[in-house]
Amino acid sequence: VAMKVSVCSLSLLLLLSCGSRPVESRRLHLGSCAVTVHIHELRQYYADIRPNAVTGDNELAVKLLEKSLMNDIQEGDRCCFLGLLLRFYVERVFNNYTGSESQHQRSVSALANAFISIRRDIKLCVKETLRKIDSLHAEFIKLDTKQAAVKAVGELHTVLDWLETTHT
Repeated sequence: VAMKVSVCSLSLLLLLSCGSRPVESRRLHLGSCAVTVHIHELRQYYADIRPNAVTGDNELAVKLLEKSLMNDIQEGDRCCFLGLLLRFYVERVFNNYTGSESQHQRSVSALANAFISIRRDIKLCVKETLRKIDSLHAEFIKLDTKQAAVKAVGELHTVLDWLETTHT
């Protein structure tokens, strides 16, 4: 009887583990580097905070992240651009974004940690890429810091879309 219970328990654990969704990671080749991104996980954390950020965005006339900015990055500069963009989000955006619920803060913290992890594989940058990030910073500092953070979180989908659809 104990053997049957053990076999049933083991079978149940195996079934539950097979039913859970595996961690989806993608290896992105960005010219001068390759990084591993868990895009599904990033999107889950972002889904937790985006509605709050979008409804809290009072600066509708300002756009921080244009898709054209990201699509114009030359292949050799993509690695650098991603590193600078992730640093911008970790240092400027997530540090100044305050969600309305503790779950939002956990999601922001998880995104920041994931971005830091991705940045470990990124090294060098060139001047043209630095200028593009500088323009993002310039728009950010024109706004109140908290409002700029809300706006940037609301526009994070642009980064996630770029990561998901480019450079595999």
